Amino acid sequence: MPPQALRQNTAAVGASSAAAAPLSRKRRIIVWTLIVLATVLLLVSILTTFVKRQMLDNGAWNRATAQIIQDPKVQTALATYTVNQLYANVDVAKALEQRLPSNLDALAPTLAGALQQPATQGVKLALERPKIQQLFIRVSAVAHQKLINVLENKTGYGIATGNGVVTLNLHELVVEVGTELGISSSTLAKLPGDAGTLTLMRSDQLSAAQTGVQAVRVATVWLLVAVLALYGLAIYLARGARRATLRNAGIAFALVGLLCLVLRRLLGNYIVNSLASPGYQPATHRLWLIGTSVLGQIGAAVLLYGVIAALAAVFAGPTHVATSLRRRLAPVLNEQQGFVWAGVGFIFLLAIFWGGTHALRTWWGILLLGGLIALGVVALRRQTLQEFPAAATAPAGGAPASSSPDELARSQKPQEEGEGAKRSAPT
Repeated sequence: MPPQALRQNTAAVGASSAAAAPLSRKRRIIVWTLIVLATVLLLVSILTTFVKRQMLDNGAWNRATAQIIQDPKVQTALATYTVNQLYANVDVAKALEQRLPSNLDALAPTLAGALQQPATQGVKLALERPKIQQLFIRVSAVAHQKLINVLENKTGYGIATGNGVVTLNLHELVVEVGTELGISSSTLAKLPGDAGTLTLMRSDQLSAAQTGVQAVRVATVWLLVAVLALYGLAIYLARGARRATLRNAGIAFALVGLLCLVLRRLLGNYIVNSLASPGYQPATHRLWLIGTSVLGQIGAAVLLYGVIAALAAVFAGPTHVATSLRRRLAPVLNEQQGFVWAGVGFIFLLAIFWGGTHALRTWWGILLLGGLIALGVVALRRQTLQEFPAAATAPAGGAPASSSPDELARSQKPQEEGEGAKRSAPT
């Protein structure tokens, strides 16, 4: 075997042996501590990100509101609530009595009761109209802006934050529905000002809510930075077991994403079964799903990232399938870097156009994912250069260049034995 090839093989075998050296007990404890801490912070980071993106973002709130008012189950529940509010605050029987002939006044109470169910169906049909839906979206947007103003200790829409009471005012919607049902404007003018008003937050909740919002805004970014830094530090310290550490971090990522999806479903079932009023359970379930859609998206994205990281670690592992795949890719990775980077860049651009996760729709997410992918390609090429140092061309009279370090070491043995036999033969 040529001396240069022998030196390359020895270096590759030495690198492989060094990589297989086990971690010390102390370092193993440190690595696992970092992974566990990062995983706990990841869960907290997901929850704070959900609150910021779903509850504190005006655009996300309005999109969710549009989905809510367009949902048939929500329309049914809202129609029932609106008609109940109308009957609770307006003497519908007396209003009908004024419209009926005097000899039919006794029928007014019976007629009012008989009209309640048809009125609910009529309101549901009215809620399907774009005009009513836009009214609801506008009312919800004002209420959300009021909520944000209170939580951030600001003012807006002429609203003061003094008493800290935040409401969703459906009074205008109740009046609109009454008009659709033919109730006179003079009767509707007698509606109490708080008819159709839902209290979202009381003054005794203001201080804690404001503190929580400030903490969410600060923690969302720094928690993500801390999570990535802790996982990165764990992989860096796991010298000799970095592939296994990357696999464990990926599994932890995937488990946290799966946990978020499971918690979303379990909490939704609990709220529907235990807290929702009878008759409003289907609508409450839809409200929960729409209101936590961002949490579902984050959980699915984290699950996807974790699976990809774990599969990447397996691909870099010693299994027969992984080694065979790396052997096939080695000539391209080692000798055609331009082609490799062009292919990876094209696939990444396709992922950006797809935009399946929030990170692929933000500049910082694109930079972060692009950097991690580039780091992975560099690490994979370094590994194939060590395992298959001359993948493109086999050395003359030597073992195939596509052989792994272990195979090269085995191929040397018969050659060395043959050379030894020649030297010991008598002349």
